[in-house]
Amino acid sequence: MASSEQAIVAGGCFWCTEAVFRDVIGVEKVESGYIGGTVADPTYKQVCSGETGHAEAVRVTYDPAAISLAEIYDVFLGTHDPTQLNRQGNDVGTQYRSAIFPLDDGQRAEAEAAIARWNADHPGKEAVTTIEGPAEWYPAEDYHQEYWEGEGQRNPYCLAVIPPKLMKLRKSFAAKVRD
Repeated sequence: MASSEQAIVAGGCFWCTEAVFRDVIGVEKVESGYIGGTVADPTYKQVCSGETGHAEAVRVTYDPAAISLAEIYDVFLGTHDPTQLNRQGNDVGTQYRSAIFPLDDGQRAEAEAAIARWNADHPGKEAVTTIEGPAEWYPAEDYHQEYWEGEGQRNPYCLAVIPPKLMKLRKSFAAKVRD
């Protein structure tokens, strides 16, 4: 039996990215957090200031027998806008950048291949997604975890942003979506 693996991606608001990956077959856990900055144990308020260098990100724990790393990266690139530099929609700043944080050289090569696939499939709309790290992972505060399942369904921002991402997931990756 294969053991779980992890991937870390940043695609704007972590509530949105977490909501997408929680619906993907083979994903066992999604944790929102911060990565890529210069301050140890940053708070949400510090990261939102844009002054720590961190990105809002998710750490996806998945079963490689059910979903490959390539598929994880394809879902990531296909459910946010990897062509926007340091923003996703109304969220603007480096903390909302599109980035992949590989945990080893194999993941780095897979990230490069995923971005190349995206670019080949979207001529003239190249991804600005960066490949960064290694970098320290910091879990976000508890109230950010599983946000969409709770408070997010009453949050106007989430109600405007997350359902279109979930529709993109269901349309483009139907075979990988939980019932």
